[in-house]
Amino acid sequence: MLELPDSWVWDFWFAQDGDQYHLFFLYASRALHDPGRRHGRASVGHAVSDDLRNWKRLPDALVRGDAPAFDDAATWTGSVVRGPEGKWHLFYTGASERDGVLIQSIGLATSDDLITWHKYDGNPVAAADPRWYEKYDGTTWFDEAWRDPWVFADPDGDGWHMLVTGRVNYGPVDDRGVVAHARSRDLLQWEVQPPLSEPGSGFGQLEVLQVEVVEGRVVLLFNCLRSELSAGRKQTSGGGGVWSLVADSVTGPFDISKATPLTDDSLYVGRLVRDRDGAWVLLAFHNEGPEGFIGSISDPMPVLLGDDGLILKQG
Repeated sequence: MLELPDSWVWDFWFAQDGDQYHLFFLYASRALHDPGRRHGRASVGHAVSDDLRNWKRLPDALVRGDAPAFDDAATWTGSVVRGPEGKWHLFYTGASERDGVLIQSIGLATSDDLITWHKYDGNPVAAADPRWYEKYDGTTWFDEAWRDPWVFADPDGDGWHMLVTGRVNYGPVDDRGVVAHARSRDLLQWEVQPPLSEPGSGFGQLEVLQVEVVEGRVVLLFNCLRSELSAGRKQTSGGGGVWSLVADSVTGPFDISKATPLTDDSLYVGRLVRDRDGAWVLLAFHNEGPEGFIGSISDPMPVLLGDDGLILKQG
């Protein structure tokens, strides 16, 4: 487990280099006292492990930029891929505050060694396109959602895909969450595409998306707390947390109405990764407990694939 005595830890993502796991995570000082303030004070930390349990902390990967940068308010969740020439690419969420509202877009930093990162001069590389996606207008959602990029290579070798937490610009306000999408040939220039799912499935937003092939089947993982479920789904669902569903292709389309809960709100931002034995496991951050927000990252938890999605293995 990764637990920092002086800081809250929450969203995270992995890169694997040989037998070593690199963990990138959001953290903020507990000296803020109120964990609700942590989002505006987040830095991207870095740690390494050989077993997904014992972590050695390394120098931080990223901090927010100087105004008027697209990430001058915060640097949030992302993903890491290795380009065809061996350079590592870290895609991350940049937030900028406008009149008290956080406007989000996607940035890029690169590294030769996973340790020292340099922000790309052409940032941001993607932002919400109003042809399909909601832009903040002061009357709908509480921010402009365009975050948590999950980047992966096209299975047919046709460039790269990015799945993004976004909201469409139509429909009931509490039910606009979709799998937003962008494509690139070179990991630098990105074109925003229509969403890979439809709204109306009961989610205000689909946070921290991930798609993997587990036991030969495509699995989409996302996260949504009870507070961000639609009014209708709140009546039929026991709560929120980590969700999953089975799909036909890693590039969608995804039927979000088929999603089933993998955890409750006590665990959040589930991430799938293979352990040293090649088995799929889930890590998540400890979210809510009896005394409020916890803010630490769990040990790996074995998962099984059921007919409708992932299941935590018991025992």
